[in-house]
Amino acid sequence: MIPIELTLQNFFSYCDATLDFRGLHTACICGENGAGKSSLLEAIAWSVWGKSRAASEDDTIRVGEKEVRVSFTFQCQEQVFRVVRRRRRGQSSALEFQLETPQGFRAITAKGIRATQQKILETIKLDYETFICSAYLRQGHADEFMVKPPKERKQVLANLLKLDRYDKLAEKAKDISKQAKGQRSVLEQSLASLEVQLHAEEAISRDLSTTEAEIARLQQQQEETGRALQDRQQQQTQRQTLEQQVSWYRQQYDSSSREVQRQQSDRDRLQRREAELSQLLERSEAIRAGYAKYQDLRAQDDAYTDKFAQHQDASQRQADVRQRLDRAVAELQQQQQQLQARLEGLAQTERDVRQTLSREAEVEAGVRELNQAKAKLSELERKHAEAAPLMQRQIRLQAECDRAKAQLEARLEQLQRQQERLQHRQGQRPELDRALAEVSDRIEELEKKRVYQQRVEEKGRERRSFLERLHAHQRDYDAQLSEMDRKIEMLQVPDATCPLCDRPLDEHHWELVSQKHREQHREILHQLWVVKEQIAISEREIQILRQEYRDLKQELTEYDALREKRGQLQAQRSASEDEWEALQQAIAERSEIARTLELGNYAAESRRELEEIDSILAELNYDEKELALARGTVDRLRWADIQQAQMQQARRQLQHLEEQRPQLQTQLQTRQQQTLELQSESDLARELTDLERYINKVAYDLNAHNAVRSELREAQGWLSQMETLKTAQQEAPRLQQQRQELEDRLAERSRELVQLETQLQQAQRQLDTTPDVSSDIAALQQDIQQRRSTLNEYLSQLGRLQQQQQHLDSVREQIDRQQEQLDAACRQQWVYKELSQAFGKNGIQALTIETVLPQLEAETNRLLSRLSANQLHVQFVTQKATKGSKKTSKLIETLDIFIADARGTRPYETYSGGEAFRIDFAIRLALAKLLAQRSGAALQMLVVDEGFGTQDDRGCERLISAIEAIAPDFACILAVTHIPHLKEAFQTRIEVEKTASGSQLRVSV
Repeated sequence: MIPIELTLQNFFSYCDATLDFRGLHTACICGENGAGKSSLLEAIAWSVWGKSRAASEDDTIRVGEKEVRVSFTFQCQEQVFRVVRRRRRGQSSALEFQLETPQGFRAITAKGIRATQQKILETIKLDYETFICSAYLRQGHADEFMVKPPKERKQVLANLLKLDRYDKLAEKAKDISKQAKGQRSVLEQSLASLEVQLHAEEAISRDLSTTEAEIARLQQQQEETGRALQDRQQQQTQRQTLEQQVSWYRQQYDSSSREVQRQQSDRDRLQRREAELSQLLERSEAIRAGYAKYQDLRAQDDAYTDKFAQHQDASQRQADVRQRLDRAVAELQQQQQQLQARLEGLAQTERDVRQTLSREAEVEAGVRELNQAKAKLSELERKHAEAAPLMQRQIRLQAECDRAKAQLEARLEQLQRQQERLQHRQGQRPELDRALAEVSDRIEELEKKRVYQQRVEEKGRERRSFLERLHAHQRDYDAQLSEMDRKIEMLQVPDATCPLCDRPLDEHHWELVSQKHREQHREILHQLWVVKEQIAISEREIQILRQEYRDLKQELTEYDALREKRGQLQAQRSASEDEWEALQQAIAERSEIARTLELGNYAAESRRELEEIDSILAELNYDEKELALARGTVDRLRWADIQQAQMQQARRQLQHLEEQRPQLQTQLQTRQQQTLELQSESDLARELTDLERYINKVAYDLNAHNAVRSELREAQGWLSQMETLKTAQQEAPRLQQQRQELEDRLAERSRELVQLETQLQQAQRQLDTTPDVSSDIAALQQDIQQRRSTLNEYLSQLGRLQQQQQHLDSVREQIDRQQEQLDAACRQQWVYKELSQAFGKNGIQALTIETVLPQLEAETNRLLSRLSANQLHVQFVTQKATKGSKKTSKLIETLDIFIADARGTRPYETYSGGEAFRIDFAIRLALAKLLAQRSGAALQMLVVDEGFGTQDDRGCERLISAIEAIAPDFACILAVTHIPHLKEAFQTRIEVEKTASGSQLRVSV
């Protein structure tokens, strides 16, 4: 994997940055601590594998932002790929995988993040763990392999080589061996149980013969009783038919009787209605005379109604005209009143104006005194204009001095509180360390239990799968048994046919077919019992695993809370270290502020300017009180200006009043003349006279109209009687015809009723001569039912005995099969036990480490010779003898590292400083190349994010020369450092600087 371009948006401390790797072979990433150097490498790991040093993916988002995006373009296997990973705060991530083509980048993203991630891993052939152990030498992890004790180094090497998968295989082989051992125990118990069952064979044969004889006797009795029951049922059927006929005749007779009664009632109703119509027709002449009188009164009422409408319309028009005339007169009278009021107002205004003009001399004296006061005020305001900005500046400067002092005092108080708070927190630091250690130990213990819980869960899933297969076998055997029972039952019927070909069977073939079915029945039953025993054993194992899983789950309930607590404690521990530096800064700043307040060394420029303003104000001799008195005098005399203006206004107003009075008097006389003419000679007055003459001509009499209306209401009854008479004349012939038709139907229905009564009597006599045998039928059915119940019990007993006999036949075969299974289980137990030992620490894993160590030692010495000028040589020792006598000592497994130099050979633990780091670097780089080769990927990129501070100048030069020496083996080498003189050794530098808008980078050559 060769990097080409890296683009970051809101990743950790970066806001928006792009790093182009084209042309970079060996480069140095430099910058101050915390500037964001390691974040560039974290961005590569996060974009490709989705992992970083952050506790959660949301922590990779820059503070204050909502979304992070990293795009990484690289070359792999002669092709160019691009990975784009995004994440929005609080939401899921998005991952894109693209391939460069002549037309541009083409998406090759799979369905889902997990599938896309797997596709990336298949392309680069490098997972995250192998990357950080090979291509990425992370800061602080150079001596991760070396600092472990010799006894633990093999385990660290095994973890780096991913030999833990053999531990899983060993554990799985051990589980299979245990299962084989359990199956062996079950088979041994089953064989003992089958041997006991063979002792009951003689008793079963004797009971079988007795049961078959009793079944034959009961079947004979059942056939005889059935024939008697059939005869009684035929007799009862005849009686039920006769009962139904009698019931039907009785229903018909009752229905006809009700119909005759209803027709007689209708005939009586029609006769009463004919009598009522006859009486009404006799009064026809009187009704016609009353109806003629009603029509004459109706005509008189219509004539009076027309006169009333004419009279009402004329009266309404008369009232409208009179209202319009009165409104016009009232409007002219109102105008007269307004003109009269305006003349009176002019007279009053003239009196007020003349009174105002009488104070003219007093006003002129006040105006002269006001002018003198204004001149004095103008001089004082000139001085105020010069002094006001100075006084305002004086106030602001004094406020600035007070504010500076208050800020220093507030900062001093804040630093005092901060110092007390930080000192209190530093006192809690030992307790915090102790709590962090306890939580870490507890988490490590729970993680081991989580691994064991996963193994229990996997074993439980395997047992449940096996149990489901057993249940499926059980259902199949149950279905086969049911089918076999049905066929055996068919063979028990006399003259039975073959269940397979449906042909008749003679005695010899019937015996062969029966024997074959019984043998199949015994074999199926035997298999069913074996499956049931295995189901019972599996269910017990599952119950034990479930209980063990619940217990582990209960113990692990605190795991997430402890991890969260550990993160909080680690954050508090890191914050405590930062707070120590803040405490020292607060103490120093507090001392400086106290000294400044004591000497008064604050706001010096403001104090100097304040003194200059005080001297200038003294020279002006400006007095605020004198200006206020002058302004008061001007305000007090301002009435003279107002009175002078009023005098001028009064003279103009008096002249205007003298011009208005004649006009108003002329308008008043005109309005009075118009009012007299409107009341006597206008069109409205003439129209009102014409309407009065028309009303007298109509001559509407209200009393006569009311008398006609009263007589009309009394004659209203003749109208309804006339309508009733017309209806009666039409209805009388129709009623007579209906009555005649109803009498004919009534006679017919009476004859039918007599005939139904005769038929009912005949059917009742036949029913009385037929006996009722329902009690005999019930007794016979009860006998059959009781005998059938007894017969079913014997048949059931027969089936059980036959099954037991067949089962005993299959027991012998089952014993042979289970003996074979027992032998196979013993062999399986031995084989997987041997595999468990082979996959263990002392098997394949030990052999792999023994094979890898010579390669690691050779590569390490090749690199170390460049770093130490051929002064250091590494040797790995995997076994050593225990202390004791020669007879009692023995070899134990270890991984000691011995270093040979000019002074001799000594253990690695005796080295420190620069030499130890060079050894660490050589071993770490050799491990990187070895791990990359084992993963199937070519190590084309190397990132060294290590501290070079332990190296002297000579050691740094050798380290850089070693990097340059191995440069041809890699397409890109990046070294991360913050040491100024070290970065100068690299021709190409990627400088990282942290600014207010985020970390920025610049490539310099």
